[in-house]
Amino acid sequence: MSPTPASTKERPAWQALATHCKTLDSVGLRDLFAEDPSRGERLCVEAAGLFLDYSKNLVTDATLGLLHDLAVHAEVAERRDAMFRGERINTTEGRAVLHVALRAGPGDTLVVDGEDVGPKIHAVLGRMAKFAERVRSGKWTGHSGRPIRNIVNIGIGGSDLGPAMATEALLAHSDRALCMRFVSNVDGTDFAEATRDLDPAETLFIVCSKTFTTLETLTNARTARHWCVQALGDDSAVARHFVAVSTHADEVAAFGIDTRNLFEFWDWVGGRYSLASAVGLSLMIAIGPENFRAMLAGMRSMDNHFRSAPLHANMPVLLALLGIWYSGFHGCQSHAVLPYDQYLRRLPAYLQQLEMESNGKRVDRDGRPVDVPTAPVVWGEPGTNGQHAFFQLLHQGTQLVPCDFIGFARSQNPLAQGVHHDWLMANLFAQTEALAFGKTAEQAAAEGVPADQLPHRTFPGNRPSNTILAEALTPHSLGALIALYEHKVFVQGVVWNINSFDQWGVELGKALAKQIEPELTSASEPTLCHDSSTNALIHRYRRWRNQG
Repeated sequence: MSPTPASTKERPAWQALATHCKTLDSVGLRDLFAEDPSRGERLCVEAAGLFLDYSKNLVTDATLGLLHDLAVHAEVAERRDAMFRGERINTTEGRAVLHVALRAGPGDTLVVDGEDVGPKIHAVLGRMAKFAERVRSGKWTGHSGRPIRNIVNIGIGGSDLGPAMATEALLAHSDRALCMRFVSNVDGTDFAEATRDLDPAETLFIVCSKTFTTLETLTNARTARHWCVQALGDDSAVARHFVAVSTHADEVAAFGIDTRNLFEFWDWVGGRYSLASAVGLSLMIAIGPENFRAMLAGMRSMDNHFRSAPLHANMPVLLALLGIWYSGFHGCQSHAVLPYDQYLRRLPAYLQQLEMESNGKRVDRDGRPVDVPTAPVVWGEPGTNGQHAFFQLLHQGTQLVPCDFIGFARSQNPLAQGVHHDWLMANLFAQTEALAFGKTAEQAAAEGVPADQLPHRTFPGNRPSNTILAEALTPHSLGALIALYEHKVFVQGVVWNINSFDQWGVELGKALAKQIEPELTSASEPTLCHDSSTNALIHRYRRWRNQG
C-alpha cells in the first residue's frame, strides 16, 4: 500500500468533492427525482438479505463517482484485504483486527501471526454450544441442585452493549422460560435492580472482561459473588453460579471461577466487535446455538459481500461514503439511526459505541492532526416514538441530520391481522418521503393553510436518508445488519486515515477515577491537588456522604 498524503484535504479526490459540492447548492431532491424517474429503482443495492435504498440522498451520479474515486485513492479495497489477511492494522496496539474470523465458515483459513485461528474459534464455539444446551435443558444446575432460570451478564462497553442489544433484538427467537439480565454500570442501582427479584439458587452470572481487571465489571462481579455466597452459604457455590469470558485465566482463577468454565477470546477481537465471540455466550443461551449460528451466517454473508462486491455497488462502502459526504462537505455533526422495530430499541446505543469509539479520533494513524471531521454523534430511537419526540428538528430545524431508517416487511407480532405493522411501515415510508421532498408554500396554500401560518406549515425537504429493509428481523438479518455497520465504520476510518480499532480516549478518565476514589473514602481529610472545581466538588461530596 502506498503512503498516504500528509493531509486528507490535500487528496485530489477530496478537493474535487469540495469543488463539486459548491455546484449542488441549487439542486434539490425534487429536481433529481423529476429528472430521473427511475432514480428510486436505480440507486439501491441488495446483499445478505438486506435491501438499501440510498436514492433520497443529496447526491448526483457525479457525486457518487467522485466518492468512489475517494475510496479508490484511499485504498479502501487494499486495506480491507489486509484486515481479512490478519495483518496488524491496529498499529497503535500492534494487533491484527480479525473479528471477521469469528464468523468464518469451518473450512475457511484465517491466519494470525502464522497460525490458522479457525480451529480455536470453532472449538470455543463448540464449547459454548454444549454449555448453552446444558443450561437451556436444565442439566446445568446450581449449587443446591436446582436448574438455572436466570442469566445475568456482567460486562461493560462491547461486553454488554452487543449481547444486550442482540438478546433484546432476538427476543422473539429466545427461550422465554429464561430470564436474561445485563449489568454494566458501576452504579449500584444497576446491580440491585437487575437482581432484586432473582433467586440466587437459580442464577448464573457470566462475567465478561477481556483482561478481567475492568473496574466496573470486577466491582459488579465481586458484588455478585458476595450476593450469591451470602445467600447460598458456601464459597464453593461460585463454581456452579459463575462462568467467565476472558483472555486471562490467572485473573479468572484468582476470582474463584473454575477455569474449566472459562470461555476464551483473543486480543485481535476488539470489545465492540466481539458479539460473535464468547462474549455472545449469554445471547447463545437465550436463543440457542442454532439461532446463534444463523446470526454468524448473516454476518458472514455480509462479510463476503464486502470482500467481493465492487466499491460502487458495495453496501458498507456506500453507507460509509455517504456519511463522509455529509460530515466532510455539508457540516453535519450527527447521524440518526431510526429502527422501526421495537426489538431494535438498543441498536442506536450499540452503534454509538461502534462508531464513536472507533472513529472519534483527532489524529491520524501517524499521529498527525486530522484536518477533516471524523465520526459524527450517533443517536436515535425506535419509530414511531421518535416521531413524537425529535422529528420536529429533523423536518424543520436548522441542523441537517442524515438518517438511517431500518424496517422489516413482516412483524414478529402481527396484531390485528397485521394492522399495527402496516401503520408502522406506512410511517417509515412517509417520513423518508416527507424529509426528502417537504411541502412548499404553494402546496400548503392549496390545502387551505392561512397565509399567516404558511411559514410554520411548510417544510424545506432535502433532508437526506437511507432506508434499509429486510423481510423479517431474524438472527440472520440481525447478523447482516451488525456486519454492515462494522464494515461501514472500517471504510470511514480508512478514508479518514485513522485507526478505528484503538480507544485510548477512554483511559484518562479511568486513571483519574482511580486517583480520586480513595480521596472520597479516606477516613482523614485528604490533601487534594486537583483544580479548584474538582477539589470543591470532592469536599462537598465528602461532607454530604458522611452526613448520611
